Amino acid sequence: MSQTHADYRLSQLDQLEAESIHIFREVAAEFEKPVLMFSGGKDSIVMLRLAEKAFFPAKIPFPMLQVDTGYDFPEVLETRDHWVDRLGVKMIVAGVEQAIADGVVVDDGKTSRNRLQIGTLLNAIEENGFTAAFGGGRRDEEKARAKERVYSHRDDFGQWDPKMQRPELWSLYNGRIHGGEHMRIFPLSNWTELDIWHYLGQEQVEIPSIYYSHQRRVFQRDGMWLSESEHNPTKQGEEVVEKTVRFRTVGDLTLTGCVESEADTIEKIIEEVAVATVTERGATRGDDRFSEAAMEDRKKEGYF
Repeated sequence: MSQTHADYRLSQLDQLEAESIHIFREVAAEFEKPVLMFSGGKDSIVMLRLAEKAFFPAKIPFPMLQVDTGYDFPEVLETRDHWVDRLGVKMIVAGVEQAIADGVVVDDGKTSRNRLQIGTLLNAIEENGFTAAFGGGRRDEEKARAKERVYSHRDDFGQWDPKMQRPELWSLYNGRIHGGEHMRIFPLSNWTELDIWHYLGQEQVEIPSIYYSHQRRVFQRDGMWLSESEHNPTKQGEEVVEKTVRFRTVGDLTLTGCVESEADTIEKIIEEVAVATVTERGATRGDDRFSEAAMEDRKKEGYF
């Protein structure tokens, strides 16, 4: 029997893409001065690709903002620069080192660079007058992020109150803010880690090489394999060995662990992620292991 009408049903990835593109366009139309926060990681790259599609053939109508800890992986910074050059987007880098020098944040020798990103980010948002900041957070990553709305209101101190989230019935977003306040926008809220990898495989875009299996000198600390680095000196009893590893997430190299893996293609990574029982943050981000509420505490203070 011949088909009598076209099948307009979208695949799951197409639905997620359409939803995210809609969010980008809504924010660009509604907010005076948006910015896209970009870490150079897989979620940021998917977000940037979606923004590229949302406004094509025009250029992306807002700048990118990276909060640089000074301890970022070189491969991530290299990929970031390639994307910026290709798209011709304005890139603002807010460095933790500069924030320490300017007295914006205080380095007491105990606080991680990841936590020092909070004050650095809030200062950059205030200095540039940004009214909306796109972030790559997904609800499947961590318990605190599961509480997020797509439009996440931040008060005039840049802080987040999970009990004061605005309703988003029928995907209607309330973007009203008062002077000094801003919104964090999460276009990838409904995506999972597996969705991200399927999309990267579909789009065939550049990602940092450390997401793929490679040889690396590492040592074990707190149940994680950490990279050997001048910023990450070993402690007594820690032994550096060479292993075949890859990273599930990227960030401050002193806190971001890798996993033993032979997955050197996106197809193999998808197979690996499909059977994983722990999210990438839970498995390899030291800053989320300080307490059960570590992420939520940082988000309340103004973290991504």
